[in-house]
Amino acid sequence: MKLTITIGLLLIGHFTFGQDRIQKIDSLLNSLYSKEKINGNVLIAEKGKVIYSHSFGLANETTKEKLNENSIFELASCSKQFTAMGIMILKEKGKLNLDDDINKYLPELSFYKGVTIRNLLNHTGGLPNYMQLMDSLFDKSKIATNKDIITIFSKHQPKLLFEPNTKWEYSNTGYTLLASIIEKASGLTYAEYLKTAIFQPLKMKNTFVYNRRLSPKKIDNYAFGYVYSDSLKKYVLPEELKETKIVIWLDGVVGDGSVNSTVNDLLIWDRALYTNKLLTKEGMKAVFELATLKDGAKRNYGFGWGIEESADFGKIANHDGGWPGYVTFIDRHLTNDKTIIILQNHSNVSIPSKAIRSILYNKPLPVEKIRKEISITTEELQKFVGTYEVKKDYEIKISLDKDQLFSQLTKQNAFPIFAESEMLFFYKVVNAQIQFEKNEKGEISNLFLLQDGQKIEAKRTK
Repeated sequence: MKLTITIGLLLIGHFTFGQDRIQKIDSLLNSLYSKEKINGNVLIAEKGKVIYSHSFGLANETTKEKLNENSIFELASCSKQFTAMGIMILKEKGKLNLDDDINKYLPELSFYKGVTIRNLLNHTGGLPNYMQLMDSLFDKSKIATNKDIITIFSKHQPKLLFEPNTKWEYSNTGYTLLASIIEKASGLTYAEYLKTAIFQPLKMKNTFVYNRRLSPKKIDNYAFGYVYSDSLKKYVLPEELKETKIVIWLDGVVGDGSVNSTVNDLLIWDRALYTNKLLTKEGMKAVFELATLKDGAKRNYGFGWGIEESADFGKIANHDGGWPGYVTFIDRHLTNDKTIIILQNHSNVSIPSKAIRSILYNKPLPVEKIRKEISITTEELQKFVGTYEVKKDYEIKISLDKDQLFSQLTKQNAFPIFAESEMLFFYKVVNAQIQFEKNEKGEISNLFLLQDGQKIEAKRTK
């Protein structure tokens, strides 16, 4: 599940030219750790050979158990690559076609016309956000599953955000439906299918689908995810805070998240993607091709992977993930066969991928900002208070309580936001920011919600 944005990284000090790349990376990461900007496991490989692997911090704040290279993390949206691979394997086995309408497998959603499996894979289906819908319509005393999502969509029939394949918009909803399609086409549960089709064949022994609140069990070496409580002044499990109880009532949902793994297993996964162990050569190529819209425009997303082309680094496939307590990232440099895997079990952390890339390629380190809270007067904060409309019936309300600014999306809880600069604020419970803008009169006229790699505009109405 995706609630993150890759945000500013720490500007680290200058290194002498004679220092080894590994020393530079280690210095970078230790500097970040000392400032509580990372907490987790980092693995870096070149051509499959591990050149750096280190653990930073605790797996369990109660027992003080330390993280190690085999600690198991929830992957959040990095799970999507496994959902996409599951679909592609079924496609090559003749169990489905990518251009099938989804209502062939999910007849409850037959009111959606022209939405295909391919649209779900590359986020061009235009489906509404299930989290927003469930927040307003689901009984939160229960734990939701994919079946509940389909039931609520079927009952309320929310309209598509746009005609399929005319736009690109990141969609967690699409990947939950893909998981349900996997179950229909395979006759297995999503968890069992991924286990038999991917994890067992690749010998990924510490990788599995896990819903910790719905079906709790003891897992050795488990990295519990934590969020920081400003009121308690300590890291706590997200279910302990009102604003992050979403981890409880959406815990049964699979497909857009729910895969758990280790840095070592993800390296096994990375190596397999250079082979044809799971798919034919043609099938593997399709996974990493850019989405093409109806008008021929390209978008930088394949099937479960973001795709980048860089003059400095070549072609890269990557994905990040975020959910209260977890921030994850896998960066696969396809042209140069380098791999960066970062699994973290604190929410308020950085993803230092850009700096690591620069060190690996002997490029100048990027000049990047530290996410540092600054003080703004109550009078200045008052200027941001108001209602900002994203679209009809969907607003972001900015309020002020004493000297603390809060952001509240329609039918969601209010979250505190903290000033990073005069016009830029950030959340601490998830990796997201709010950027305010002024009009020609110098008045606050609109804001941008920076989340999921997107920049969503909201215009001030009050």
